[in-house]
Amino acid sequence: MTKHQLNPDTWINLYADQLLSYALVRVPERDVAKDLVQDTFFSALKSKENFRGEISEKNWLYLVLRSRILDYYKKRKEVLESDFGTDDDDDDSFDNKGHWMDGKLPKEWSTDNIIQNKEFMQIFLQCKSALKEVQAQVFTMKYIDGEESETICKELEILSSNYWVLIHRAKLQLRSCIEKNWFDK
Repeated sequence: MTKHQLNPDTWINLYADQLLSYALVRVPERDVAKDLVQDTFFSALKSKENFRGEISEKNWLYLVLRSRILDYYKKRKEVLESDFGTDDDDDDSFDNKGHWMDGKLPKEWSTDNIIQNKEFMQIFLQCKSALKEVQAQVFTMKYIDGEESETICKELEILSSNYWVLIHRAKLQLRSCIEKNWFDK
């Protein structure tokens, strides 16, 4: 196989599980993730003549999947303005000056090797799945994919102020859920 050739006959055996794992972290349901991976293979097959060999076949498929995931969220424009909220929504963790309220200050976490702990990761994913879809997507793009804020706003077609509210709320909800389900056990 030369640098510019693809081998679609091997895609499912070589990449399906990896692509599914990637998608499962980024979308709310396993069936949706499976559909997106299937759509990735179909889209890649249809556009294989556009492959220029500048990146590996595997990385190209990841880019196609990432594009399918973004399309999925753009199509789900049933994201209501109430999902975004405003800066002054009812958050009882802070006073009117933005300082932590008594008893609301987050606990210190001992995080040595926590990411390698399978039980912790199950709780993390469970807590992440409890977020509103748009919060989970913004959080994933920022902290798992490492995307810049401006890129996230552009790709999800949201305002910067909405982005910051979504990130803030996602982090607060995740922290609360993880503390309750992991650290307080």
